[in-house]
Amino acid sequence: MAEAAAPPAGVSAPSVKELKLDARGLPEPGVLLGYFMMVFGMFMAVLDIQIVAASINQIQAGLGASPEEASWVQTSYLVAEVVMIPLSGFLSRALSTRWLFVLSSAGFTLASVLCATATTLEEMVVYRALQGFIGGAMIPIAFGTTLHLFGRNRQGGMMVFVSMVVTLAPTIGPTLGGWISDTLSWHWLFLVNVIPGILISIGVWALVDVDEPDLSLLRRLDVIGLVAMAAFLASLEYVLEEGARDQWFEDDLIAGLSLLSAIAGLIFFYRAFTAREPIVNLRAFADGNFVAGTLIGAMMGVGLYGLVYLYPLYLSRIAGLSSEQIGTVLSVSGLAMVLAAPLANLIRAHVDVRVLACMGMSMMALSAYLGVGMTAEWRFNELFLPQVLRGAGLMFCMSSISIVAFATLPMNLVKDASGLFTLCRNLGGAMGLAMINTILQWRTSLHWSRMVEAVNAGRVETETWLAQAQARLAELGVPDATATANRQLGDLVMREALVMSYADCLWVMMVIFSIGAIMPLLMRKAGSASPVGDAH
Repeated sequence: MAEAAAPPAGVSAPSVKELKLDARGLPEPGVLLGYFMMVFGMFMAVLDIQIVAASINQIQAGLGASPEEASWVQTSYLVAEVVMIPLSGFLSRALSTRWLFVLSSAGFTLASVLCATATTLEEMVVYRALQGFIGGAMIPIAFGTTLHLFGRNRQGGMMVFVSMVVTLAPTIGPTLGGWISDTLSWHWLFLVNVIPGILISIGVWALVDVDEPDLSLLRRLDVIGLVAMAAFLASLEYVLEEGARDQWFEDDLIAGLSLLSAIAGLIFFYRAFTAREPIVNLRAFADGNFVAGTLIGAMMGVGLYGLVYLYPLYLSRIAGLSSEQIGTVLSVSGLAMVLAAPLANLIRAHVDVRVLACMGMSMMALSAYLGVGMTAEWRFNELFLPQVLRGAGLMFCMSSISIVAFATLPMNLVKDASGLFTLCRNLGGAMGLAMINTILQWRTSLHWSRMVEAVNAGRVETETWLAQAQARLAELGVPDATATANRQLGDLVMREALVMSYADCLWVMMVIFSIGAIMPLLMRKAGSASPVGDAH
């Protein structure tokens, strides 16, 4: 393995170990097994968010909390996780990849047990914050280890595998979470992590040993930078999660946390460029490919989390489908991802990965475009093609953009860059959800008011519809058929306003994905530069 390049000033280089490779240039079987355990640990961390989100009502009932209070079960996890993700680069250099992942996996498992034993909302919020903070390191560590173990020349196939894991978890999570809570109880949403978590912790400790710790970094910890980063990201995540529901800056807490996030962000960025050992190395953003890659990653986050949120909302509120039926519809995307994974690997061997990324984002844009014409009658058949395009597009894009974003980045920056890449994708997802909720509130109200003006008592069509509805209700023996018919008309208007607002969200996503389809073509070709410090 080539010697790592000297790090930028103020950044310690990771002390990597020489890897034993087989005749094909791959790590030995034991290391490969440990790596796959790391990827499965990453899958657990991503899946946990989705299965809990799908069963928040059961947890709310079990803890005797209100819907507003129960939202903290999810918010506390996400706020804590978003702080750990960029911090993982510094900690993996200080503690080593193996020990940080083992501590993260074991801590996540222990916190899962604590969540299952929670009897009050306060306990659950604390335990979920611990679970999110400690477990948040698994995702960027597994991602960064891919590049370290397989190098730039052989990472392609593994990136397809990792991308499938990252994209599949949010897709199957809601269905799996609903099934667990309905079949067993909400406690098992957390207990399912225990046995895999133990096996992963032991396996990674025994099999993965790729770098040396540098404990001296802990003595040079930038406490000011750490506090500023935590305040900046935690406040930002809360604002994105809760802002739309609380009418954004009309709420004092949202306004105050927005100000805190802005001030803390300025302090964090100042410390990141002036501290002797910055808590997060932002020098990866000096690389144009990485900047473009993180922006596209944020757009992918909108598609990954936004559509998984929007489609179930439509199928529940408009189509009136059960959780099991919604899971059947969404399973199309998951199946498309699995089938697209080997196809993406095959295409990648024959075309530039930038073209593959462009194809992926274009497919996502087309998926959103096909949904713009949705009506209240859409079900499985109408959503089939948009779901297939979304699943395959995500797989094509994520597996390829991960390669080209890191293609020109020095290897000594990969650990911090992995955390930053994951952070941008998660923040993109949070921004996407905030955007969707804001559009739904604004456009639903707008569409409703316009239709109410059009559907007035003086129109012949309105009078005819009401007369027919009243006659039908009277035949059924419904008391006060006139009032009931008026309510039905009001419900019909609201349904159509909601459908139109869902279509508006898809139109905005189409624009975002269309912009994202152009960006890969502006990046440098993978392999066109020769980044120093390539380990293979």
